[in-house]
Amino acid sequence: MTTVADAVGWDGALDALAERIAPRFCRPEARRRAGQYLAGLLAPVERKNGWQLAEVAGDANPDGVQDFLARMRWDAEAVRDDLRGYVVEHLGDSQAVLVLDETGFVKKGTRSVGVQRQYSGTAGRIENCQIGVFLGYAGRLGHALIDRALYLPQAWAGDEERRRAAWVPEAVAFATKPKLGLAMLERALDAGVPCAWVAADSVYGADSVLRQALVRRRIGYVLAVTSGQRLFPGTVSDWVEDVPADGWHRLSAGDGSKGPRLYDWAHLPFRGAPEEWGKGLLIRRRLADGDLTFYFNFAPAGTALKELVRVAGTRWTIESGFELAKGEVGLDQYEVRSWTGWHRHITLAMLALAFLTVVRTAAIGGKGPGRLGRRTSALDRAGDPSPAPPAARPSDPKTRHRYCLVALAKTSPAAGAALSLETPHPNR
Repeated sequence: MTTVADAVGWDGALDALAERIAPRFCRPEARRRAGQYLAGLLAPVERKNGWQLAEVAGDANPDGVQDFLARMRWDAEAVRDDLRGYVVEHLGDSQAVLVLDETGFVKKGTRSVGVQRQYSGTAGRIENCQIGVFLGYAGRLGHALIDRALYLPQAWAGDEERRRAAWVPEAVAFATKPKLGLAMLERALDAGVPCAWVAADSVYGADSVLRQALVRRRIGYVLAVTSGQRLFPGTVSDWVEDVPADGWHRLSAGDGSKGPRLYDWAHLPFRGAPEEWGKGLLIRRRLADGDLTFYFNFAPAGTALKELVRVAGTRWTIESGFELAKGEVGLDQYEVRSWTGWHRHITLAMLALAFLTVVRTAAIGGKGPGRLGRRTSALDRAGDPSPAPPAARPSDPKTRHRYCLVALAKTSPAAGAALSLETPHPNR
């Protein structure tokens, strides 16, 4: 049961979070606005647009909010780093999963940066929208969004006039979604984010450069691929016939709204991975209709099937994160058109979502508001000097081999015991 003391503690924790990021803002007015913006995103108002955020801040109009997002000098990338540190401090887990995915932001017109008619998984169809690629962090204590990148389509990347109008930095060039995702993964790993796995859908799983980068770093992955993904001598769907009769195991991929999400799973390991690691094909079969989903995986030798299934099931956490972020902290309710404004709003909305997750974790775990007390800022911890102010609005207009099949040890379909992925198939 939440007490008055809890509420007071959480309010103080929000002040501490605003204090944590304060060194990223060069002037007192920007620091004040940042705290107000966070409070507004967490406030119980119907929409987190400029007018309602201004109302929460006590302003007569949204000019101050718009100025904060578009013209005040502050570094959204540094705040992103503080967000990542905050999540690690409160939710850090050595067995956590980094999850890549994208979400769409439906928009009208053609002036919002990166907007065009393109497929949006959020809408389930082609829409006039922006696409953001996100990196989620999912551990035992909770999950949050820790990085973001706006996808800039080729039509935008090559249009100097539109780039200049939307303040797209000169250094930003066209990059595929997997390339954006890999850059975020590398930022997290270079920063020492504790994790053991990466999960993603087939947009990212099909990218060999991304997979190879994770292999070099010895980071495990469970990455979805389409049924047509090439795997010598055919496609992954051709490999289903190699699953022995006793090779399917009924396991839960985590709890859903209606209880455990049960599927039948099979694993076909490959040879040819680095020493002490293994690669393989994980196959999920839906109970209702037999529909199949395929995953490439890379894991330490001896990893149990149950663990691969857990990682595959963790991918839903980022979808849940999008839903919460859009429903509770206004991730998609911004009224900005520029590159700068998009990244600033999205970063602060992700920070607000992380705060909610930490508060809920503390409440459910009975750890109380003390766990949310003041933490030193990123600059205090690192001993860094004050950040240099970001550049003002740009004025320059240029701005194989067949792998050996290995069978799994037989187990009861409902059993949750660990399953070895090491036993050689007697016929191979």
